[in-house]
Amino acid sequence: MDKVKIDITILAPVEKVWDYFNAPKHIVKWNFAHESWYCPKSENDLKIGGKFNNRMEAKDGSFGFDFAGIYDEVDKNERIKYQIEDGREVEVIFEKIDENTTKVIQIFDAEKQNSVEMQREGWYAILNNFHKYVENH
Repeated sequence: MDKVKIDITILAPVEKVWDYFNAPKHIVKWNFAHESWYCPKSENDLKIGGKFNNRMEAKDGSFGFDFAGIYDEVDKNERIKYQIEDGREVEVIFEKIDENTTKVIQIFDAEKQNSVEMQREGWYAILNNFHKYVENH
């Protein structure tokens, strides 16, 4: 299975980046790839064996899905690893550059339905939404 790696640098302390990435009250504000979508609901039990479920829906009501999985590793302010429902693995690394700069690196198993480039663009669009949300709040 192909591994896809994306990253973004955020001008915020690692503790804030971690909180905004994992707290449901923040997840619903940034977890979508395009402004025609939104995330109406997020549940997150951030611990090994804990489950998460983020609902993503088109604003026009035409389509929606649950993005859900189980955590395999949780190292606060450093990294999380989880498996999504189809068995693919995802790793998120929170790299502290300095007191006010954090690099977020996501490595995920590509799925077979869509091209790797399309998946990279979709995941990056969500990560970029996250970046803008953190820096503006």
